[in-house]
Amino acid sequence: MSRTLRAASLASVALLVLAGCAGTGETPPVAETPSAEASATPPADYTQLMADVRILSADDMEGRGTGTPGGERARAYIVSRLEALGVGAPPVGRLQPFEAQGRTREGMKTFNGVNILGLIEGTRVPDRYIVVTAHYDHVGTNGGQIYNGADDNASGVATMLEIAARLQAAKPEHSVIFVGFDGEERGLLGAKHFVQAPPVPLSSITMNLNFDMIARAETDGFLWVTGTYQNPTFRPILAGIPANGAVSLAFGKDTPQDTGENNWVDASDQGPFHDANVPFLYLGVNYHPDYHRPSDDFDKITPSVFQSAVELSWASFQALDKALDR
Repeated sequence: MSRTLRAASLASVALLVLAGCAGTGETPPVAETPSAEASATPPADYTQLMADVRILSADDMEGRGTGTPGGERARAYIVSRLEALGVGAPPVGRLQPFEAQGRTREGMKTFNGVNILGLIEGTRVPDRYIVVTAHYDHVGTNGGQIYNGADDNASGVATMLEIAARLQAAKPEHSVIFVGFDGEERGLLGAKHFVQAPPVPLSSITMNLNFDMIARAETDGFLWVTGTYQNPTFRPILAGIPANGAVSLAFGKDTPQDTGENNWVDASDQGPFHDANVPFLYLGVNYHPDYHRPSDDFDKITPSVFQSAVELSWASFQALDKALDR
């Protein structure tokens, strides 16, 4: 996640993490407290979900830097997973290459990135699209250290693939375009290109649902939903979703009072959609001490917490798919 767009340095991010949200005065509105039975994670096989995160954040992916061999390996893996699931591609094809200027530690440079596309046709409104997104790139290597990005954002990609698998078993009401974005960490490059050259008219896109950092909700127990301030009709659709295990939905980090690093409206790939007046929601967890550090590894993920966040992500998609375009 490119939350460093608003950071003076990684050190300042670390201080923010350690301080938590205590100084913000923010009281996150959450869904009603469910019964113990409703809170329990429903039985599911999470083997593939966990394997996706583990494989994408392994050392041999070399931090999945845009335009690097590790990034190419990650892309090949995601393509293979979509193919194995039987998820088709839009008419423009599976891959959407682009060239753009992006940030590095040394300054700006030209990146050659590639977005990954998938398509599942809807049953009720097939000419209206929910674009489900997660960036697969991370920051690569630095000083001989690999930044594996297990939470940022192997977890979001795994969540997207899990939703694709479930929608292959029970088709959505809207058509769904899945996008694995490249170049997010270099300035939302893939998302900007997608919005500039969409595979379907922007006017046919009902919304963008973006997943970025889904796994590490232990910091505050919340999976944050950003974008209901800008798109207020979405909030009542999601407000009744009960907590799952130790994780609840919380709404915020999107108002004029949320400033700097506490405002996530433009902090990930939903930003270009918002700029293009496409409705959006962003789901992600709060900062944690391993954010943008070599220690963001698979073994830091608590499976039950991640799986609860994935179930909340799935429930959010289902609620939106059923409610929109009525």
